[in-house]
Amino acid sequence: MKNDWDIGPQAARLHSEALVWDNHGCMPIETNDKFLPELQRWAAAGVNVACVNVGYGEIPWQQHVLTLAFMRRWLIKHTDDYALVTSVDDIHQAKADGKLAVAFDIEGGAAIEHEISLIQMFYDLGVRWMLMAYNLNNKLGGGCHDIDTGLTDFGREVLDEMAKVGMVACCSHTGYRTTRDVFNYSTNPVLLSHSNPKVLKDHPRNVPDELILACARTGGVVGITGIGLFLADDDPSVSNLVRHIDYVVQLVGSDHVGIGLDFVFDPSELDTDVATQSETFPPGFGYGGSIKIASPECLPRITEGLLGLGYAEYDVLKILGKNLLRVAENVWK
Repeated sequence: MKNDWDIGPQAARLHSEALVWDNHGCMPIETNDKFLPELQRWAAAGVNVACVNVGYGEIPWQQHVLTLAFMRRWLIKHTDDYALVTSVDDIHQAKADGKLAVAFDIEGGAAIEHEISLIQMFYDLGVRWMLMAYNLNNKLGGGCHDIDTGLTDFGREVLDEMAKVGMVACCSHTGYRTTRDVFNYSTNPVLLSHSNPKVLKDHPRNVPDELILACARTGGVVGITGIGLFLADDDPSVSNLVRHIDYVVQLVGSDHVGIGLDFVFDPSELDTDVATQSETFPPGFGYGGSIKIASPECLPRITEGLLGLGYAEYDVLKILGKNLLRVAENVWK
């Protein structure tokens, strides 16, 4: 096999055969296609499924819809390379056709305001998971940088509606009390889509072992993020990412670990957001300055790194994408 990834033949074969799923990446929240061609960076790294953020925090629902409409139109114009995800079957077909399957996510339930019916609308537009909160409290529950008072009655209604329409709930960026409440309440698998173990890096965005274990008990998946700020020693190297993946595998098993790199395609947007939103990104937690993030190009080397630790091929396949596929099969409608 021709090796385009500078990795060994076993890793190259396995990575090519695998369903590779990066469950979170950030395009600019705007109607501008400057960065959308960079979706090909995922495809070039052997990724088959990518989930793209269309809004976060207090951004109003109308902007989420505009971003979704723009991205969907662009993807539909480029169907030689991309497939919009509406079902699990679309993922398998895109893999067979050599296309990148693209789904969407929303970072924070503030996007639905008071209106439960927006959940079905967002799902119909391709949103497949949504955070309960984004750093700060909202009507659903508490954020990781706020005084978390737990899951609200409205939050429970939202979880019920998400389960009804097929949208997966996620507790990255969410406060620990609310996260615990969600795990206890949900009848579906719940994600920690882009969160790392707190024991390896003490940061409010990371998650203690008890919540990683609770996530696994729901049937959910912990997606390791490549943001250096949430990694030991602020180090987004492949070896450090593999170390974090391995820690969670040793804790809960290979059935409950995935990848959500949270790569930001426009770092200037992130710098502006951090500089202008001091409540969302409070000083003292390392958000200032240039934030280092592992890029999609690292993914083939993660495959090689896991094999190098002695992982069986079937366990690597789970981590690369089969675990997230299982959640989709269980929850999506």
